Parts: sequence; C-alpha cells; structure tokens
Amino acid sequence: MPLLLPNPSSPLPSLLRHRLCSSSSSYAAAVGGFLLRSGHRPDPPQLHAEDSRVVLGCGLVTLDYVATVDAYPRPDDKIRTGELQISGGGNAGNALTAAARLGLNTRVISKVANDETGATVLSELSEAGIDASHVIISDGGNTTFVYIIIDKQTKTRTCILTPGDPPMVPSDLPMSSLSAALQDVSLLYLDAYSPEMELAVAQQGWLAHQMKIPILVDAEQERTKEELEGLLSLASYIVCSGNFPKNWTSIPSLPCALLEILLQYPRAKFVIATLGEKGCMMLQRSDAGDDSVVDAADIEVVADSLKLELHKDDTLPTCISSKTMRLSARGLCAILGRLLIGTAEVIPVSELVDTTGCGDAFIGAVLHALSTEMPPEKMLPFASQVAGIKCRAIGARAGLPWRSDQRLAKYL
Repeated sequence: MPLLLPNPSSPLPSLLRHRLCSSSSSYAAAVGGFLLRSGHRPDPPQLHAEDSRVVLGCGLVTLDYVATVDAYPRPDDKIRTGELQISGGGNAGNALTAAARLGLNTRVISKVANDETGATVLSELSEAGIDASHVIISDGGNTTFVYIIIDKQTKTRTCILTPGDPPMVPSDLPMSSLSAALQDVSLLYLDAYSPEMELAVAQQGWLAHQMKIPILVDAEQERTKEELEGLLSLASYIVCSGNFPKNWTSIPSLPCALLEILLQYPRAKFVIATLGEKGCMMLQRSDAGDDSVVDAADIEVVADSLKLELHKDDTLPTCISSKTMRLSARGLCAILGRLLIGTAEVIPVSELVDTTGCGDAFIGAVLHALSTEMPPEKMLPFASQVAGIKCRAIGARAGLPWRSDQRLAKYL
C-alpha cells in the first residue's frame, strides 16, 4: 500500500488497532477514550514492600507510527510499506519502559492531550508497568506523535515529530502533586525535552526535605545551552550522544571533552557518551578525599592505551577501564577518576531491525544498574546488551520483559 501515514486525530483502522494492546477489550477501552473523558487515570502499579523505591522520569511520551520500507522514498515517490506498527515512544517513555522491563518500579511526569492519541499513550504506559497517575492531561490541543520511516536497505530511520500542544510547564503541576510524585523516589531521570518543567522537578527533588535525590540527565543534542545548563548543574549522572561533548565544549577530542564536562559540573559523578556501533566511553569521578592516588596521566594517552587493549573480535559487549589516577589534558585542570571504554554488541545485519529508541533502552539499563549498585565495568556491557535487544525488534517498546531474556542472565 502507499506510504500514507495515519492521522492520529482519526479513529485507527481495526487492523492497526489490534497491534496496540494484548487484548481487544483493553484496546477498546483505551482508544474509545474513556480513560480521559471520565477523568480516570491508570492505577499505579502495586509495589512490594521489598522494592518500594521508585525511579521517576520526567519528559517526553509519544505515540509512534513506525513504517518499514525497502528503501527511503525519493521526492514524489509512492512506495509500499513492508510493515506498519504503532507503539508508545518518547525518550522518557522508552527509557522508563526499558527500566520497568528490567524489574524497576517506574513513574512518569509528562503531558498528553484529551485526545485518542493521549488515551493510547496512557494505556501503553500502564501496560508497561509505569505509574502514569502523574501525567498531566490538557483539555485541548494534541498529544505528541511521531512518524518513523525505517529504511531496510540502509538500516536507518527518519523521524518526523509533531510536538504536543500546549507544552508542559511548571504551572501544570501543583506543588502538592509534585511532592506526591517524588514520594519514595530513589532516582530521578530527566530527558531535557521540557527543560523548564524538569528543572522545577529537579530542584524540588534536590532541595525539599533534604531528599537530595540523585539525578540522571539525558543531554540531548537538540537542546540549547540555555535549556540544558540548569539541568546539568544539578546532575549526578550525565548520558549523551557521541557528538554532544564536542559541540558542548568546542573540544574536538572526546576524552578531553568529557573531562571538561566533569570540570564544569562538579556534582556529576560520571558522564557517558554513547557511540552507536562503536560502543561508549565513560569518565567516572572518584572520591576527592582519596589522597593515596599519586599517578597522573594525560587523558588522551590513557584513551589510546585502552583502545589498544580492547578485544575487538568479541561479539558480545565488553568493557576495559583505566586505574584511578589524576587525569588531565592540555589547558584543562585535572580530576581524580578513571576512564572506561565499552564495546557494542555485534549484531548480524539479518537481525538488525530498528535502532529507534536504542539510546533510550541504554539509559533504561543505566537506571537499573544505578538502582542495583552495579559497578561501571558491569553496567556498560549490560546497557549495550539491552540496546542490542532493542535493535532486534520493531517499535521502541517492542518485546517481552527484558529481565527474562537469557542474554541478560549473567547481569541480573
């Protein structure tokens, strides 16, 4: 059929509806809109006494229309889709889904409109095990939706995002509701999509009642310095794409740029740059009070040495770390810490399906690793393995609970 993507404001064709939920009755309830029209929200998942701590995410949730095509269309082309799948998406939605599928209790602050797309997004969040009771529902406007075209030939994806309206702002969430959302939270995740709102959440989590909840910030390439500065100044952990450090610091060397980021933001315990099929690089800050460390080295020299030691023939993710030392670079101060390099899983071309949401899945795994006090040497291969599982499925939230996947057995 021609590549004519659905109109999210119109009722969905019955053939597509069936893909969204595990049963026709649950789908009818969601798409019929009663969740929104009646003012009813999904009930938060019941927590067990032994795992009452919660990971709270604030940011973007969407509905994704994922069309797979043999090749990306040229101007004025009419082509056929090989498959069309509809699923929840958005940075916060994807990362929290990954964390929930790995066994964490998750909660989200986001915003949808009082439309059928919003109803579907709420239903999908609830089915994923995410507490969506703090999602804001606007009376008018539209919920964010994304058209994603997956090119089977080049293994690339093109995203066309229609932003939600009205946007999420701090006045949407009264202080009493924000305090309730922060109850029992042990880790806060911010995707920087709504920086003004997320800064308000971060400040409340850091200051109120001396909770000082640790904060992981996903430093998105699309955000401006003005939008990100406040969030990064409060960040305990920073995860970003490989191009972000260079663009943020104007330093072409990735190890030196990571060093500069930790110098700029002294609260941050580590920064991770994801590098796609090349893996990732992490700079971890060590305790400032450790005076026993006397070794010093140029961080670029350390990075080059680690790359030589990597087992590049391994198909499964691996990680190699420097020892703790005083790392410096020309023109930059030194920090006490260590550099880690992780490889990505080697996925055969025949198994590579959709890279949409792989970075979010990586972050979801990092959230799990932090919550379970997993050491970095184990965390980086684990997160890469989770991202690899996502690469093998269509749709950002596709697949069964990842905790049951045998490829993760040695980590969990």
